[in-house]
Amino acid sequence: MKKQRFEDWEYSQINEEFGYTRHFKHFALLDEWLMSTESINETEIKELKYLQEKLLYNTEVWGCISNLPPIALSFGEGRVRQKKRVNLKCTQVWNEDELKFMFISPLMRLVNFDSPYYKIFTQRKFSAIINNWELNGVFDLVVSKGEQHPKQPYFFLHEYKQERKKENDPLGQLLAAMIVAQNKNEKSIPLYGCFVVRRYYYFVALQDKAYSVSNSLNATEDDLFQIFKMFRFVKQKIDTFIK
Repeated sequence: MKKQRFEDWEYSQINEEFGYTRHFKHFALLDEWLMSTESINETEIKELKYLQEKLLYNTEVWGCISNLPPIALSFGEGRVRQKKRVNLKCTQVWNEDELKFMFISPLMRLVNFDSPYYKIFTQRKFSAIINNWELNGVFDLVVSKGEQHPKQPYFFLHEYKQERKKENDPLGQLLAAMIVAQNKNEKSIPLYGCFVVRRYYYFVALQDKAYSVSNSLNATEDDLFQIFKMFRFVKQKIDTFIK
């Protein structure tokens, strides 16, 4: 039997070894997700703008240049946008743990995945044997049924971490965990996932042996409101699965 960690998988290898197919367009599950229309109230908009500004300052290296002028940035949703002058002379850059603690965690709290029937689990081990392969690893965040351990995962979020001396495939890492969950779940349901590369969010919808990946959404731009709506959509979908 062969063994491989989540972080060592590439999506093309998953396709070949396990018979999965990537759809590049017209994938109904992802199309429905991308068209999420969940409402956002004024309090949530205010909090999202606050998180957005923090993210903007802390996910790019601009360097300390004494004569660098402030730049104009747009904050807001849809046509309601405000121009704000932001000085990026000396930005602070979050490491992986800081990004999770300072941005991703507050964002998940705002979505509110708390429920008597499911909750967020973090840094949990997953493994399964599929087609004579043992897939195993630790996943950043999963929304699942269960009290002490995930029992029926519904949604995965993974912050991409580059391994030393090599480039990893963030889609492969996410898919590996999702197909482990797919093979262990009590009920056969669609699975939703997202991988994060600094300020960029990519959404993945998986059904049976077919999946599709969104274009990147930039959390420092108006895309953040769509990202939030898509997380809310997942929560509503999970509530539907529970019923």
